[in-house]
Amino acid sequence: MRPFELTAPPTVEAALAEPGAFLAGGTTLVDLMKLDVLTPAQVVDINGLPLRGIDTGDGLRIGALERMSDVAAHPGVYPAISRALLLSASQQLRNMASIGGNLMQRTRCSYFRDVAMPCNRRDPGSGCPALSGANRMHAVLGTSDSCAATHASDLAVALVALDAEVRLVSSGGSRVVRLADFYRVPGDTPEVETDLRPGELISEVVVPRLDWASRSTYVKVRDRQSYEFALCSAAVALDVRDSRIVDARVAVGGVATVPWRLPAVEEALRGAPVAQASFEDAASVAAEGARPLSGNGFKVPLLKRTVVRALLELTEGSSL
Repeated sequence: MRPFELTAPPTVEAALAEPGAFLAGGTTLVDLMKLDVLTPAQVVDINGLPLRGIDTGDGLRIGALERMSDVAAHPGVYPAISRALLLSASQQLRNMASIGGNLMQRTRCSYFRDVAMPCNRRDPGSGCPALSGANRMHAVLGTSDSCAATHASDLAVALVALDAEVRLVSSGGSRVVRLADFYRVPGDTPEVETDLRPGELISEVVVPRLDWASRSTYVKVRDRQSYEFALCSAAVALDVRDSRIVDARVAVGGVATVPWRLPAVEEALRGAPVAQASFEDAASVAAEGARPLSGNGFKVPLLKRTVVRALLELTEGSSL
């Protein structure tokens, strides 16, 4: 880790005036600094800022500095969000990591994290060894000839499924962006990962009120049950009446360069009966546009099975 200056501004305005990297829980930033992937000359500790609180009065509002463990345990948090948080990391990490930091975490691609290797996200124009190298964990959706790294956040998948937004603050004011639009697919500029502008900070997450979001879940498939990143995951929410699906929200992770919403699957579910055959028919279009690499073709059928599994878990034993 290279030397750096640490500051702790007392207000949001003062923090936004600092030129350094923001530090909350540090579970991503400190890791990458140790590897010299990130080498900020100044680190700005924002833990003292008033960016906390969980409000479930009308929809859901979560302060960016709330810890993952506290949000997961809050009784008013939708099940898909709570479950995604609980499956994200070890208890120790959940006690430290912030909601805003989780959404801003960088990819776990081994090439990105190894400064001895080229990586277009870390060093634009240097190349992407994953395209022809070790790519079992990489994306099959949203990829480009420049990058195939997956997005690491479980929470972001659940939030995208539930149409969440993030409020971004800067010295010039604030703006609200749909989380689905906040993340950028790599295209020709994989180093541009989000819509966050210089001098901006996530202040809160806003999930619009959805009366049937209480009927939601998050399923994560991984190599081991203990702390591990997703091979594939699915967040689903269903509005079911008289044993028929009225509306649906579906997003997946572990298979795409950003949290990936599946509108075609949602459309196929609307009007369908609650039955495994309906779920399988809808999931058959889940991998449209997939571009498997040499080592991750298994993710295409796994994606479809994971969506079906999430739908079955959500409706199993239901008398709807």
